[in-house]
Amino acid sequence: MGLTLQCVTKVVSGETHLRDIDLAFETGSRNVLLGRTLSGKTSLLRILAGLDRPTRGRLIIDGRDMTGVSVRKRSVAMVYQQFINYPSLTVYDNIASPLKISGVPKKELDRRVRQTAEMLHLETLLNRLPAELSGGQQQRTAIARALVKEARLLLLDEPLVNLDYKLREELRAELQEIFQRREAIVVYTTTEPSEALMLGGQVAVLDEGRVLQTGPTAKVYQHPDRLRVAEVFSDPPINALDSRVADGAAQMGENIPIPLTGHLAGLAPGKYHFAFRANHLWLSRQAADDIEINGIVELAEINGSETFIYVNHGGRSFVVQQDGVHAIGMGQPIAIFVNPCHLFAYAPDGHLVTAPSDNASCSQPATGGVHGAH
Repeated sequence: MGLTLQCVTKVVSGETHLRDIDLAFETGSRNVLLGRTLSGKTSLLRILAGLDRPTRGRLIIDGRDMTGVSVRKRSVAMVYQQFINYPSLTVYDNIASPLKISGVPKKELDRRVRQTAEMLHLETLLNRLPAELSGGQQQRTAIARALVKEARLLLLDEPLVNLDYKLREELRAELQEIFQRREAIVVYTTTEPSEALMLGGQVAVLDEGRVLQTGPTAKVYQHPDRLRVAEVFSDPPINALDSRVADGAAQMGENIPIPLTGHLAGLAPGKYHFAFRANHLWLSRQAADDIEINGIVELAEINGSETFIYVNHGGRSFVVQQDGVHAIGMGQPIAIFVNPCHLFAYAPDGHLVTAPSDNASCSQPATGGVHGAH
């Protein structure tokens, strides 16, 4: 099954929710739509499902124009953020409901329901009602009802967002295994860069109804081709300071000298934004070539085993992400360190000029933040 969106635009009450979307999905592929709230992710899923029709543009499936075809005539299943189950039906009957509607023979229906329930660890709960389940079990039931259809297009709209951290981690790992065993096109929306990286596959970064960049998930994370992509695909958002290259030397922020070595060596004279992720900043020097940034602490926020320190440097604010609990007072001077090997260079218009290669030349490992990539 091949699915293509061609110049899809959606306008609602004069407000543009999607603009000129061009995307292609291949059979058996895992695809993540990454974007902040109101970026257009759900609007795009509803068009893929056939629940909404685009104002302009076409949806092509296997070479056929399916733009106006009803959802009932498509091989599609969808999982929502909310735990949507039939309250008066048992877990078994909730999972079986789409198969009953399709007229699947009783023996085949029972086999598929029990197989799907086992896959999602619901086999001991089949006789319970949704009200007797935990939130995680209710969402597993909703996911099972979508999976049992064996639809060719599986859409998941932030399905784990309402679960606690431990349940999200467990279900996310299980879903990855399930997706790998199925031939369906999977499209999964999230606001979390870490979740996008864990799911892998292909990613489309959305912002204000536009697709900013597509490609293999890890590659887009490592080489965001616009500063806005780097902001969306970083949590906290990537930091950036105005910089300048002149006479063979670089200055970042308030006269911070940056050596033009490694991937920065070829930068032409001119203005830039040097960007760096919060987890690549340190409270102490880690290597001889680390660069020192001085500022004033605006806020220190302890979040579990991590501390987020908001620093003002020359009127610009940025975030430092540190493992552990650090008690730092507001308004006090602070020195922060970053290695040049972690710097992204963006042109004044926000387009990427050069990015860190593969961290092989960096003097220290990255900790915290989004793991597994720059």
